Amino acid sequence: MIVAGGSYLEICEIPRWRRLFGSGGRAAAAVGQLSPGSSLHTYAFAGWARDVESSMHACGVTATVMPIAEEISFGYFHALSPATLRPGVPTRHPALSVDGRVVLRFGFVEGDAVVSAERAVHDPQGDDVVPFRANGSRAEALAVVLNEGEAEGATGEEGPAAGEAVLALHAADVVVVKRGCSGATVHRPGRDPVAVPAYRSARVFKIGSGDVFSAAFAHHWGERGLDAAAAADLASRAVHHFVDTRSLPLPAAADLADQALAPVGGEPGRVYLAAPFFHIAQRWLVEEARDRLHALGASVFSPLHDVGTGGGAVALATADLAGLDGCQAVLALLDGADPGSIFEVGHARARGIPVVVLAERLDEHHLTMLAGTGCEVVDDFASALYRVVWASLR
Repeated sequence: MIVAGGSYLEICEIPRWRRLFGSGGRAAAAVGQLSPGSSLHTYAFAGWARDVESSMHACGVTATVMPIAEEISFGYFHALSPATLRPGVPTRHPALSVDGRVVLRFGFVEGDAVVSAERAVHDPQGDDVVPFRANGSRAEALAVVLNEGEAEGATGEEGPAAGEAVLALHAADVVVVKRGCSGATVHRPGRDPVAVPAYRSARVFKIGSGDVFSAAFAHHWGERGLDAAAAADLASRAVHHFVDTRSLPLPAAADLADQALAPVGGEPGRVYLAAPFFHIAQRWLVEEARDRLHALGASVFSPLHDVGTGGGAVALATADLAGLDGCQAVLALLDGADPGSIFEVGHARARGIPVVVLAERLDEHHLTMLAGTGCEVVDDFASALYRVVWASLR
């Protein structure tokens, strides 16, 4: 398989992550053992070119690098943060030319790739409204893989209609719309969409998970010739492996299929955000958790935002607990052991409402009652958010 995609420096503060990967490098590393003889066509800062080549060689991949003058990086505060691109507007370079039987093409921030392939998979990496073939690319069979926000942004449609519109936009044979916590949907002309589940993992490291999905799908659909829905299911299983372990290369199809994974599907429900908000650090965490939950598709009941802080103790407690009773799951931010938040956790568990606890600094003896009453206790922010959204699915 040939991968055409970027090689960028990725920096995340929490959890700590600093890798020279990018979409192209990660996808090639993912399939290097599954697809012997794979190659990567990429741009890279001239000072990184040998590092890219040697890293790919270690994965069994041959790298063809066009050196450029800029160090392009993507920065994240945590694994669900919006990425910060540096430089903000990279210089554009002449397009790469890629010719092969199966090609996976990613969108670039610094260039493009003109593809000639029997089977091509295109991951536009953004709200790209330019059809795959507009730059002279050609493919006998074309699959487009993108997330739901990208599909809606590119077409102006919502829900399943966005996937159908992407099919028409790219004149594609297959479109796979990734739906985050809810899995993915496979669209083909003249056929009903097929839902593919996500698979529950203990931890979720989100950076690069979409690259892994596209790489696995390209291998199983493009190279092995599997049905698109079956290939998307194996890609979803591959993502489970990556977000849980942060390790590459990917397991073989038989190993993925044999794993007893827990599929999750449905639509996110309402999440109650139990947390103190008495100083700036607490307030920042509440705001960030609320924003990221919304981005994952959940609705959120936040006492700070939906009830406020005035009106007296009885009125506040009554309104907060009424809101909690209308939620499908609770996210409790419990570092600091705030009494009000702990009370809300107990109220939820007494009513059988699932609770996910984010506790980065609490000692084990503080967690006895939480774990003993069935709360999921997590020490990672992104993992806690995914697990509470999964708990809320309806």
